[in-house]
Amino acid sequence: MSATLYQQIQQFYDASSGLWEEIWGEHMHHGYYGADGTVQKNRRQAQIDLIEELLTWAGVQTAENILDVGCGIGGSSLYLAEKFHGQATGITLSPVQAARATERAKEANLSARSQFLVANAQAMPFADNSFDLVWSLESGEHMPDKTKFMQECYRVLKPGGTFIMVTWCHRPTDESPLTADEQKHLADIYRVYCLPYVISLPEYTAIARQLPLNNIRTADWSTAVAPFWNVVIDSAITPQAIFGLLRAGWTTIQGALSLGLMSRGYQRGLIRFGLVSGVK
Repeated sequence: MSATLYQQIQQFYDASSGLWEEIWGEHMHHGYYGADGTVQKNRRQAQIDLIEELLTWAGVQTAENILDVGCGIGGSSLYLAEKFHGQATGITLSPVQAARATERAKEANLSARSQFLVANAQAMPFADNSFDLVWSLESGEHMPDKTKFMQECYRVLKPGGTFIMVTWCHRPTDESPLTADEQKHLADIYRVYCLPYVISLPEYTAIARQLPLNNIRTADWSTAVAPFWNVVIDSAITPQAIFGLLRAGWTTIQGALSLGLMSRGYQRGLIRFGLVSGVK
């Protein structure tokens, strides 16, 4: 991972994570609004429902040693540790996130069953075959080398363990290449959210086959999660959120002003919410 991209991602989340938690809570990912995206529900409940739907979809019923790659402030890590009565390790590029996740673990009486580290997901500080669940919820889009990232996740996964990756994708390009306008739309998203690039779900599937993962499953849940961005946009237009944005600084303000990029990306079919799971 290049130093510049590493620093941009770190600074983005160092600056914005406190505001996100203050306004939107501990889960820094999409919500699930039913398969057709029409179920009305509380935003936090939608985020919890996404976790549960993913576990059901991937067939995960137990997990003793969990790795959360791109853990944010520990939302998924602590949820999974509590649900499965297991050990959870979270990694992030943001020292601010790692510190807050550690605090949240203490508040939830989960310190003995969790740890949070600042680490590079493309060169993880773990032995081979360490975890029986490797969980990556909306972090793959930040990775500058998607193949290296998935190889690392595979390396630290125990034989028989499950890998679940959920990531932002662009539409498949097997029938038609991305247009110049679509490429510009993606470039705007990359710039705002510190992404090197995204790829399509079929491209991720090809990488998964090369690892080689077994029992590979993929799905596109774009319709189920697309309403999330409009919910976030609506909740950002409050005095509390506006004052928080001013405190957080320009990069966070820029991210908030650009929420519509993601909403429009879903509407035009350019942005896709891709799922990949498999067993080692």
